[in-house]
Amino acid sequence: MKAISFVKSPATKLSIVGLLLTPLAACAADHTHGIQAPAGDVEAAFDIVHTKITTEGNVATFHIAVDGTPGSSTPTAHGKLEGADAFVYVWPTTIDPSVVGFGAGSGILALAAANHPDFDDTPLYDENGDQNLNNDGGHWHSHWVVLSPNEACGEGALSVVDIPEGTNPPLPATWPGLPMLLDSPRWQPVFDKDSVNIKVPFADIGTVNQANYDGVTAGLRVSKNLHAPLFCVVNVFDVASGDLSLPGKVSH
Repeated sequence: MKAISFVKSPATKLSIVGLLLTPLAACAADHTHGIQAPAGDVEAAFDIVHTKITTEGNVATFHIAVDGTPGSSTPTAHGKLEGADAFVYVWPTTIDPSVVGFGAGSGILALAAANHPDFDDTPLYDENGDQNLNNDGGHWHSHWVVLSPNEACGEGALSVVDIPEGTNPPLPATWPGLPMLLDSPRWQPVFDKDSVNIKVPFADIGTVNQANYDGVTAGLRVSKNLHAPLFCVVNVFDVASGDLSLPGKVSH
């Protein structure tokens, strides 16, 4: 499989209710199968040592383990959307974006656990329980994103695919209204010691069982003028495979 190009930082090394209430003990805890990676010289919270996707019944569990404590490092708030930073744990896959409600062949479908304190893109949910739906970006939450190479973000860089003005591409029911291919499905990331796990149900689990994947930790940034490209990958902390070749095989 041809590797996808990406920008490296200097330190980068080459039933539904039941799911929402999943306890920590139910998350994948072992680091067998999947992609094993040596610890490197990146920040421990983002230094991937293992990633995998496993399935049981119609539920897939997305797992990343790091050399430190995942979720312990979050972006500095700047107080505005323009230029806002996001930190993410990401599983790029070969699953077609149409499986989760985007247009077929629209890019690289990835699941992400994200944190970005300067904006809230989960308008349907109140993650911090304060009765305000618009101030939860600084709490870890999940997204489906569709990624594509975008030279406007830098040589070899990726961005979340923008929605051009005046177009109406297929979108999931929980699309948060931002002009890009990003969904906010409320599959809650669970942080457990050295790993982060997200459980996701699928109508057709066979599409997941046949997929390839990788694991990535990265920083994204919103455009300072809010023009396309709106959300660029600006700093890749680590890649499980070393080259983003998506060599992982789903275990089931």
